[in-house]
Amino acid sequence: MKRESTSVRLNQIMKDKSLRQIDVLNRAKPYCEQYGVKMNKSDLSQYCSGKTEPNQDKLFILGKALDVSESWLMGLDVPKERVESFSRRMVAYTDTFGLLENQIISNMKTLNTDGKKKLLDYSTVLSGNPEFAKDAAPVLNAAHERTDIKVTDEMKKHDDDIMMDPDEWK
Repeated sequence: MKRESTSVRLNQIMKDKSLRQIDVLNRAKPYCEQYGVKMNKSDLSQYCSGKTEPNQDKLFILGKALDVSESWLMGLDVPKERVESFSRRMVAYTDTFGLLENQIISNMKTLNTDGKKKLLDYSTVLSGNPEFAKDAAPVLNAAHERTDIKVTDEMKKHDDDIMMDPDEWK
């Protein structure tokens, strides 16, 4: 249940932290850049005056910049403290990973939902393959030219075509 307006809460937190609108914009700037959200003086002025309400993206940016819960900032009767999101916990957790694991997570973050589902499916298949098990001995996969027959240039080209064709490796 909503108790106060975003305008009231925004002005309250700015007063509590002795911040001016320009200070809030400066705090918000890195988050705006990180998440691709545009927020200017006019936007913030309208939010503070109560003329308009911030959309979800801008509310998120303001919550991050002011270190308060977006729900509280919206005027809801909830604690002011920002609750650590799953993605923030995940970032903290990944600090214990190695470079490969962090790169996998970084790559995953660039995918849409369908891509993430495919990545999960593929990783499930790989993790079930004994060849890729953590304690598996390395498997050597090498192709050598045949020695029992005379290998022609046409045969070499055919082998090279197969090796260079990504459809062969799906």
